[in-house]
Amino acid sequence: MALLEVENLRTSFYTRAGVVRAVDGVSFSLEAGETLGIVGESGSGKSVTCYSILGLIPQPPGRIESGVARFGGINLLGCSGSELRRIRGKRISMIFQDPMTSLNPYLRVSDQLMEPLLVHEKISRRQALKRAIASLDEVGIQDAARRVHLYPHQFSGGMRQRVMIAMALISRPEVLIADEPTTALDVTVQAQILELIRQRQKDLGTAVIFVTHDLGVVASFCRRVNVMYAGRIVESAFTDDIFASPLHPYNASLQHSIPALHRKGESLFTIPGSPPDLTKKPEGCPFAPRCAFAVALCRQNSPKLEEPVPRHTTSCLRVLRGELTNLRLTAAV
Repeated sequence: MALLEVENLRTSFYTRAGVVRAVDGVSFSLEAGETLGIVGESGSGKSVTCYSILGLIPQPPGRIESGVARFGGINLLGCSGSELRRIRGKRISMIFQDPMTSLNPYLRVSDQLMEPLLVHEKISRRQALKRAIASLDEVGIQDAARRVHLYPHQFSGGMRQRVMIAMALISRPEVLIADEPTTALDVTVQAQILELIRQRQKDLGTAVIFVTHDLGVVASFCRRVNVMYAGRIVESAFTDDIFASPLHPYNASLQHSIPALHRKGESLFTIPGSPPDLTKKPEGCPFAPRCAFAVALCRQNSPKLEEPVPRHTTSCLRVLRGELTNLRLTAAV
């Protein structure tokens, strides 16, 4: 049985401009100890999916319209606030996207690291401080006993991200959600943070949901990948299959957009057009207006995820009908 199972999750935001369908029928599962990548352009619904699971959507304007998220026999989307607080920060932790806005600038790092221990484990402040220092030391912050008493602005960007990782892992969670933890960091620090998460995952057996738009990171870090577009999962498979044999034009286009793969002297490939307006329910496939392979059928029929080959799902109608093959090579011309 999967550690976490999400079924038909729908999250909307009610704004003056209309109802934004940020997450539209997302389903996936997470096994104990595995790493699941969620990729897609900004605004595809990656972060909102994770926030919805943890009950972090501001209501209003947000509203979880439907869905189930089973974790340890509990439906996270239907449990009470007190039940969710016992799980959040203890059994499921999250590394947020921007540590400077996620860390409280008015509190010392020690207070913020100790909080989940004081709330969930009911230990003394002395014990909590000792573990906070040890957690900073584990994530590679030197002179942790002194620096634990500093404020967030006294740390560099990479060190603040390490503090966020230490805070997420200090309670030894069963699930870690990492929301673009390496964004805006230089390559060296990025590699260090990824190795740190991998090592802690190995030590603790933690399952990881890794949210990113960096396919290079996904290729080396994740076991399975969900590709999201316009609030939906459009393709899902093991990482090797996602890269070796993409079954959705959006996935193929994302891969062709990787700068390291373009030929010297050629212009960088960009996906034409823009993501759809999520206040307007798209007719047919939401990627059709930007897709080089779209036909009339794509604009008329709303696609659903199906499994044309074992353990590899896609919502591309033409792939499911057998009209498109070898998308990776075709998309590169």
